[in-house]
Amino acid sequence: MRIGMGFDMHRLVPGRRLILGGFEIPYEKGLLGHSDADVLTHAVCDALLGAAGLGDIGQHFPDTDSAWEGIESLKLLDRVRTMISGDWIIANLDATVMAQAPKIGPYREEMGSRLASVLGIKPAQINIKATTTEALGAVGRGEGIAAQCIVLLQSAVVAQAR
Repeated sequence: MRIGMGFDMHRLVPGRRLILGGFEIPYEKGLLGHSDADVLTHAVCDALLGAAGLGDIGQHFPDTDSAWEGIESLKLLDRVRTMISGDWIIANLDATVMAQAPKIGPYREEMGSRLASVLGIKPAQINIKATTTEALGAVGRGEGIAAQCIVLLQSAVVAQAR
């Protein structure tokens, strides 16, 4: 078994869609980034890559490469799933989205379902939490949204032997 942790944060700006966990949340601002800037999906990608010992999202999908410009982060997640699929099985994934606004709670189930669908796991294997930072820091001032994810991977070889 291996554990991985991922973290991402992007600035909120007008004129962009707010995508979290592959789901568009109605809000007057969206996250700024080279891709769709989905911090939740990026944190999941980094957690999976870290647990598998495969580096990080920036190594595989650099923001200096125009091939990734504007890409849906769920497509990046699908590529990460392919990278780990021969060696690893996802046991569970636990994530926290940090945002002063908008409220994330009503969308957690849909975000989890979309992530699970791409990863080929059950939604019950994904737990998404939401919190504010009690008006502290850049997130608390409404300047951005952050996400953190921890994942547990099991060896595919060990799982097949059972």
